[in-house]
Amino acid sequence: MNVKEYMARLGEQARKASRVIAMASTGQKNKALAAIADAMDASRDKLLAANKIDLENGRAKGLDAALLDRLDINDDRIDAMIEGLHQVAALPDPCGAISDMNSRPSGIRVGKMRVPLGVVGIIYESRPNVTIDAASLCLKSGNATILRGGSEALHSNQAIAECIKQGLETAGLPQAVVQVVETSDREAVGELIRMPQFVDVIVPRGGKSLIERISREAEVAVIKHLDGICHVYIDDRADKDKAFAIALNAKTHRYGVCNAMETLLVHGGVAADILPRLAEAYGEKGVELRGCERTRQFIEALPATEEDWSTEYLAPVLSIRVVDDMEMAIEHIDRYSSGHTEAIVTEDYSRARAFLTRVDSSSVVVNASTRFADGFEYGLGAEIGISTDKIHARGPVGLEGLTSQKYVVLGDGQIRE
Repeated sequence: MNVKEYMARLGEQARKASRVIAMASTGQKNKALAAIADAMDASRDKLLAANKIDLENGRAKGLDAALLDRLDINDDRIDAMIEGLHQVAALPDPCGAISDMNSRPSGIRVGKMRVPLGVVGIIYESRPNVTIDAASLCLKSGNATILRGGSEALHSNQAIAECIKQGLETAGLPQAVVQVVETSDREAVGELIRMPQFVDVIVPRGGKSLIERISREAEVAVIKHLDGICHVYIDDRADKDKAFAIALNAKTHRYGVCNAMETLLVHGGVAADILPRLAEAYGEKGVELRGCERTRQFIEALPATEEDWSTEYLAPVLSIRVVDDMEMAIEHIDRYSSGHTEAIVTEDYSRARAFLTRVDSSSVVVNASTRFADGFEYGLGAEIGISTDKIHARGPVGLEGLTSQKYVVLGDGQIRE
């Protein structure tokens, strides 16, 4: 296979399909999403069989437990993908919505209309569910998309792609609206990020090295996040039971996800009460603890290094630091956070408000787990990714993040004097 020619063909087909999907009605797009969901439900055995091949290959290659967890498809995860499709179908269609309409002294009316970005290229690793999340969001927002999943999920992604093709055909839409790259050749990524004539934006989802490479080499706009170094700060005015539940869930609900807590910050006034209880619970779940000197006065932990504070573990490892107050916690977050998600546990309204205002991350949480920071939990149906950039989208990128705006002007014969 000539990868350059293959990717150019996908790009050309996507550009043509983008013009069709941009004009599709909400009903037609929702019909496609429902048909994809039906096809997935009817293809469970094929999806599971394809995923089994990927899992077996992954184990043979020595993939670690976190990556295998990301790769795994089971009935519950198929149900979640199907539910995501239905949720996206139920969301308001952003395309064509006009806002901020104002009348000007000249008599014209000026507003903004939501429009698709065009062609979205998505590069991701491991998680096959990203294939369906990305396809559904791009389809509903009127974009064509080219999906390039990781080689470790090749069979799973191809099986999902077949369901997507069936759904598009049922709705009378071109199959090129969603195209899944069929080659695992890494050259395909290089071609995809250097096709500005066909691709309008790239969304990378994966490890830091992948995202850094794409950000460096891409010739089209990139919506990205590099790390998920998320923090939970337990204030001295926190409800201790809430703090325990939140700190445990934020770390141990799932390890290999970007919204898992990687650093726990604890006010010195409650450290003696909360840390031993948490350490016992973390120990039962096999979490390795690395703590500052003050932390190790209360619990057994390995000494935390400077590198630990800036590491996204994506594993059962947690850094813990005891701080003097919220000010010290925010200073730590400012220095080491990746700008993804930070949480405070406190019953003090003023401190909660100050934390919300001063912490500069894409999601800031009060009295809840960082694990809620994703599109499904935010009511977006699903997400294309979580952006830690400030332009063009920030936080979980759902339908609105996959659109832009253009000015529209309504007149009645006015001319400029």
